[in-house]
Amino acid sequence: MTKSNRRRLSMALYLNYLVHGIGLIILTQNMQALGGFWHVPIATVSYVISGIGIGKLIAYFLFGYLSDRFGRQKLVLTGTLSYMVFFIGIPFTHNIAIAYLFAIVAGVANSALDSGTYPTFVEMGGNSSASNVFIKAFMSLGEFILPLFIATLEAHQLWFGWSFIGALLVLIGNLFVLRGAEFPDRNRADEEFSEEHQSLSKIRRVIATVALALYGYTTMAIMILFTQWISMFATNDLGYSSLISHGLLSLYSIGSISGVIVTFILLKLNFTETKLLVVANTISLIAILTVTHTSTVIVTSIACFIFGFTAAGGVMQIALNVLLKMFPEHKGVITGTYFTFGSIATFTIPIATGLLSKTSIQSVMNFDVLIGLVGTGLVVVTALAISNGNAFAHAGQSMMALLHVGAAPVSQGRSKDE
Repeated sequence: MTKSNRRRLSMALYLNYLVHGIGLIILTQNMQALGGFWHVPIATVSYVISGIGIGKLIAYFLFGYLSDRFGRQKLVLTGTLSYMVFFIGIPFTHNIAIAYLFAIVAGVANSALDSGTYPTFVEMGGNSSASNVFIKAFMSLGEFILPLFIATLEAHQLWFGWSFIGALLVLIGNLFVLRGAEFPDRNRADEEFSEEHQSLSKIRRVIATVALALYGYTTMAIMILFTQWISMFATNDLGYSSLISHGLLSLYSIGSISGVIVTFILLKLNFTETKLLVVANTISLIAILTVTHTSTVIVTSIACFIFGFTAAGGVMQIALNVLLKMFPEHKGVITGTYFTFGSIATFTIPIATGLLSKTSIQSVMNFDVLIGLVGTGLVVVTALAISNGNAFAHAGQSMMALLHVGAAPVSQGRSKDE
């Protein structure tokens, strides 16, 4: 593969994920507009969003197999075309059932892109962990742009559908770039990539695999819940203006982009992946706890940035790379299986939060804290299974120190608010 082709292919894949970042939150950011457009309550819109999870659940494992069997390019093109159908369909349908089908198509698009893209970066060679993490930077860029664009549309009382059409136009342009790029040979084994985890005993491999698969659920769930409800929580429960409430999600996205850059650098410097997972999840737990227990704009803003930096700064991709190192000859299937657990979160979280929102949005955000706690526990188990005792003891001491330092600001925030 030539250097110019590698750059062209990489940019096309990254642009797909910029639009994918938009696709992840475009329904949630347009919840009120869609509720009025479909003449249904917000809870019903949340149920429609759960269709994305159904699409992922249906497609991920199948697409993982197809990716290994028939190549990555076909899956990436399938994902691109499916997203185009979603973006053109949602703003022009008044029927809830059809809208739900379009949400399922978005889930299928997500599955196809992931099953084709992550293995492609591994097979392109180089530091695949860093390359796969950089995917998150473009997702976060999309999540940063969209809320500001929607806020602008609302301020000028323009049609909400322009947010969908804009994403569609980017995909149309990128499709021509993508079709002219050459993909690397599929299922190419990289011994250097996988040798680190090939000496694990069977029981340690099983424990780490199960923990990481479950982490695939929690890391997706904590981000979905936050991006879906933070703006509404800030408006309704914290009393912030619409601009500030949407701005919190943009701060989260800025934090995510910053986190990806830092994570990318640390991985380039060969920083241990499991230590990154433990530290990042611990800090994100403190941050989301702060968000749910303060009503001061500056504190909430800082906490949202830190939460994005750690929870959405590439930890999902790091965990996937650890799994790929343990099963290097089945990259498509492993990617599909890992994201299947994430798709279960995409399906179940909107339903669960729709029910919890009938009680209060505060209970929804408290649920996010619980998910963060479980996720932190899972990465600790993974680190214990993969790392030797001495190496992990140091990571454990670092985690406890972070918890001790982070507890004070949360406590202070509550006292001040009370």
